[in-house]
This record gives sequence, structure tokens and C-alpha cells, in this order.
Amino acid sequence: MRLNRFLASAGLGSRRSCEELIRTGQVTINGVLCETLATTVSPNDVVKVGSHVLHTAAPTTLLLHKPPGFLCTASDTHERRTIFELLPPNFPRLFHVGRLDRESEGLLLLTNDGELSLKLTHPRYKVEKEYEVVLDRAFDFELATKLLHGIALEEGWAKAESVHKLGSTKLKVVLKQGMKRQIRLMFFALGYEVKRLVRVRIGPLQMQNMPPGSWRVLTQKEIDALLAEGAKSAAEPAERRVRKARPALRSILKRTPARPRLEEIPFTPRASRAEGSAEKSVRPARPGGKSAARPGSKPFAKKAVGSRTGRPSGKPAAQSAPKPFAKFERRRAG
Repeated sequence: MRLNRFLASAGLGSRRSCEELIRTGQVTINGVLCETLATTVSPNDVVKVGSHVLHTAAPTTLLLHKPPGFLCTASDTHERRTIFELLPPNFPRLFHVGRLDRESEGLLLLTNDGELSLKLTHPRYKVEKEYEVVLDRAFDFELATKLLHGIALEEGWAKAESVHKLGSTKLKVVLKQGMKRQIRLMFFALGYEVKRLVRVRIGPLQMQNMPPGSWRVLTQKEIDALLAEGAKSAAEPAERRVRKARPALRSILKRTPARPRLEEIPFTPRASRAEGSAEKSVRPARPGGKSAARPGSKPFAKKAVGSRTGRPSGKPAAQSAPKPFAKFERRRAG
């Protein structure tokens, strides 16, 4: 275990604040001053901060029924109520797994087991979470297909696993994602406002008539069942996960016509240059053997090669070419 994590699990604060204790030289391991953040601690090491010997707390995981009006944070600058005020004052330091916004209520996991927290929050381990949603007006259930297909939010593509109707304004929604205010934003995109949001199930863990503000310690059997559901989602084939996450891409590919392969494209040979030039040089002939004149054209005298006036010069084309400035010299002589 890294030293900053060891200090945090002993109740000295967050990992970042514990790193400051290490940098300032307040931590010793087996009597030796330690200022390296990457130091690891074994179970037999004696860790002290000042003159106090530290001991890590035993792994503890709680299931809390969060009431509305409480924040999922360890401390708040505006002095608002937090979920840790619902626990005894001398309780070991815990961290919330996932979160619920201030207005929402329902089940929330608290633990000091870092490995368990990682497995439950990593995108690969998708544990189902069930919510009861109360809307501001009657819901058009034909819009449930949009929730199942997915809606583009700022954090990404948000979708529901299932939607069930419990009443005209009450629904049951199951998610495997954990975006910020996901359910509220999904219904807001459809033109509805969520009046009440309660999380009633996390994997195999259910509410079981827990009153708001109450909590209980999970047994090892319940933790194993929770991890087993996460491992089952992680073992899902990669192709199936991609199809679920990108339904829009699949529909676009269905609408796009397939390109023909190279062997399916017919080959049309082009005419050679000699054939093309021969076709261009052919003109219709007159009865007298000469090429036919265009209708409406005037007869003209054939120019000699290299002559500008058309009069035969009797000289080769290279010698009869006009000299530079010849026009200017004739004008000056005249």
C-alpha cells in the first residue's frame, strides 16, 4: 500500500493532504524519516506522524439511505449538510462509491476498501442501479425508446437499460452508467422535469424498508454478490459492449450503401491517342476530291509555310520569320 493511501485510511484526511505531511517531513517509517511520495508500506511497518503511531482501520463497507438535502462530499465550503454527518463522530474514514446529487435520495455505498471502490466505479464493471422517477406531468411512454436508444449529453452518450411504467407520472429506470445528473438531464432533453428521484437498488442490494438517514454494515456475502455482478458485466464480450454503446453508429452503417469491390467494377479500355487523332483528322470530302467547305464560309487562299501574308517566299520557314522590331523600323523609315 502506498504511504499516502495508508495515511488516508488511518483518518488523517484526503490523499492529497497526506502527501503534504510527507513532503514537510512529519512522517517516519520504522524510525526513519520518509519524504518520498512513492514509498510503500507493509503490514509490519511502524508508521508515525509526529509521536503518534498510526493503524489502518479494518475494511468497512456501509449501505446508507441518503435523504434529500445532503451533499456527497467530505466537507463543504458553504457549510451545507453532508452525508458523513449521518455517521457516528468517531467512525473510521470512509469514501462514497458513486454519488447522488443534493436533491436525490436513496441507496449509497460508503467504504474504505480501495479495491472494492475501484471495481464498482470502473466503467468496465457495470453494476445495475434502479431508480424510481416522479415527473412533473404524465409521461408519453412512446418516448421510452429514446431513453433506451440513448441521448447525447455533455459527458457522452447516455442511455437506459430498461424503463417501466409505474403510473402516469411515475417510472422505474435501470442504468448501468454513472454520469453526473444523468436521469434528470435525459428527461429534461425530452421536455420533462424530475420532481423526485430515489435509488432503490444497487446490484443485488435493495432498500428493504430502510428509513431515510439510516445505514447498515454489509456482510461479506453481500459484498461478494455485488462483486460477482460487476465481474459478470466485465466478462461480457467486447463486440456486444460496442454494439450497446454505439447504437447510432450501427444505424448509420445500415443506411450507408456498400462500395463495390475492385473485381466487381467493369473495365472499359480507353481509345489510344493514334486512334483519337485519326478520328479528329477525318473530314467529309466533296465530290471533286477536296475537303468540303463549311456552309456559309468564304473561300480563302492557302498560306505558304512560314509566311504571314500568304505569298510564297521561296525561302525556308526559319529564314522567312519576321525580325524583331521590324514593324517599328518600317514605320520609322516611312
